Amino acid sequence: MVGVSIAWHLRQRGHDVTLVDRLQPGRETSFGNAGIIQREAVRPYPFPRDVKTLLSVLPNRRVDIRYRTGGMLKAASPLLRYWMNSAPKAYQKIVPEYASLIQLSLKTHGPMIEAAGADHLVRRQGWLELYRTPEKLAARLTEAEEARHLYGVQFEQLDRAALEEKEPALSDSIIGAIHWLDPWTVADPGALVAAYAQAFSDDGGRILQADIRSVRQVGDRWQVNVASETLDVDDVVVALGPWAGSWLTELGYHFPSFVKRGYHMHYAPQAPAKLHYWVMDAEVGYLLAPMNAGVRLTTGAELDRLDAPADDHQLAAAEKVARSVFPLGERRDATPWKGARPCLPDMKPVIGPAPRHPGLWLAFGHGHQGFTLGPATGQLLADMMEGQPTAIDMAPFRADRF
Repeated sequence: MVGVSIAWHLRQRGHDVTLVDRLQPGRETSFGNAGIIQREAVRPYPFPRDVKTLLSVLPNRRVDIRYRTGGMLKAASPLLRYWMNSAPKAYQKIVPEYASLIQLSLKTHGPMIEAAGADHLVRRQGWLELYRTPEKLAARLTEAEEARHLYGVQFEQLDRAALEEKEPALSDSIIGAIHWLDPWTVADPGALVAAYAQAFSDDGGRILQADIRSVRQVGDRWQVNVASETLDVDDVVVALGPWAGSWLTELGYHFPSFVKRGYHMHYAPQAPAKLHYWVMDAEVGYLLAPMNAGVRLTTGAELDRLDAPADDHQLAAAEKVARSVFPLGERRDATPWKGARPCLPDMKPVIGPAPRHPGLWLAFGHGHQGFTLGPATGQLLADMMEGQPTAIDMAPFRADRF
């Protein structure tokens, strides 16, 4: 989503753009997410800091977060910095910077959806955050009120009766919900990215499906080598998601990047039940989404190495709980999908020029919100590349902060 959006924005401004992807656009990280353009998500996900929650994570049986020792050790330094940035004082500084990006999400997706003719994939009815206990719902409502006051986030509180009108098939264990009104949901996230890529192509952009063998600076220009040819270009944008950090080490950059992996599976609903909204079981940590391929269950975070083998235990635990909340039927996928969210320890992406290489531009580290923030990133980076004023202050996202 991020790379395609940047390519689209640059092509809209008349630049000759080649988009290099080893697969067709929309088949990697952006394929497997929950499919929400999250205008309400003005707060990034902090790490838990209270002792009770940390102790509950240690047995490694929670649905919302799992870990493997090898992955934790490899990412120990950035994870420690992430934990430190989750402290109240540091986090309070991060939130308004992060929110400035989120606030651009709908207004930047809108023109791309129109240009791509992709409105049939998008629903503008928000999504539901489900709760089992009044105390936790009340605490979340306090945060929601603050988000409404500071960042214009719109929501409604649903009691059990109001929730039952919207989703009659949900279990009685759910006592209420927050209906986030602003977000848009997408019935096939990979198809939306592909539609954006097609709009880019139709406008004269070039999509080259290939593995990049090397990128090197030659004078004031760049050479990008793939198997079939060498591209000689003025500028290179690195928007490689979870692969960006390791790839950039070849150019001498060492970003403290790590990944939060995630899984999904599609299910048929048990007739006559129907899921009408995207719903998140907030106290457990998974999401159900009525997508074109079936009801998609997406898991929370798994802390492990990017290339480590899949582990189905987190998905199985989520599925067990989800079946008690909504009548899921048989699995529709042969195997679970696995992907990885690209993360940085201050919860904000890198968007802007590389510190030591003129003509090299970076856009990665969007964490849970690459799908939401791709078009905003595209607009902002295109402005920066052209030397134009940006809609928000880009200093919090500069690469040299690490």
